[in-house]
Amino acid sequence: MSDISPKAADRVAVIPARGGSKRIPRKNVKPFCGKPMIAWSIEAALASGCFDRVIVSTDDDAIADVAREWGAEVPFRRPEALADDHTGTVPVIAHALDWLEAHGDTPRQVCCVYATAPFVQADDLRRGLAILEAEGADYVFSVTSYAFPIQRALRLTAEGRVAMFQPEHAQTRSQDLEEAFHDAGQFYWGRAEAWRQALPLMGPGAAPAMLPRHRVQDIDTPEDWQRAEWLFRSLQAEDA
Repeated sequence: MSDISPKAADRVAVIPARGGSKRIPRKNVKPFCGKPMIAWSIEAALASGCFDRVIVSTDDDAIADVAREWGAEVPFRRPEALADDHTGTVPVIAHALDWLEAHGDTPRQVCCVYATAPFVQADDLRRGLAILEAEGADYVFSVTSYAFPIQRALRLTAEGRVAMFQPEHAQTRSQDLEEAFHDAGQFYWGRAEAWRQALPLMGPGAAPAMLPRHRVQDIDTPEDWQRAEWLFRSLQAEDA
């Protein structure tokens, strides 16, 4: 059976999932709370109803097999040059766009959904799309707030002491400091033209889709993985 859909795709989800993760080997398909990690992202994308096609961009046959098993398409293999530790998100999505256009699809909007984002929810993807269209933004991506004022952050000196990054705020009350936010690392909606032109994801044309902190967890180390599973199971228990 061909992976190529006969339907013209106006909106496409692209899930990047390379095979060479080092800190957590086989991270994209490692079992997470009962399913391969990537399955959670595929299911959220499919359940959102936002997409004409949900595509996994991978260089790895085993990841491709798992992706298909959970309902995604894998119509191409990502080139080796775009599958190393230094390749950013934008060129991977641009490559997928080039492939789609070469095969007869010209999507207007593309959403990158990270393969290691088990907390991503269909409602968040729908809300991100609504913001993209309402704001006329280049991109909309998931964002959450820092739990502690970044203006009070500390660094370690060469002598093993602590120093403030912004010592002028040593006596400033926390409630008087501007709230700060960071990328939640779950999804990035964008206009196809923004991806093609390699506009910066966090540039002036980007808008936030806010998420609560309790649904955000980076998963880069085994400790992160364990914490994410604890948090995920807790959220599942609350919803049961």
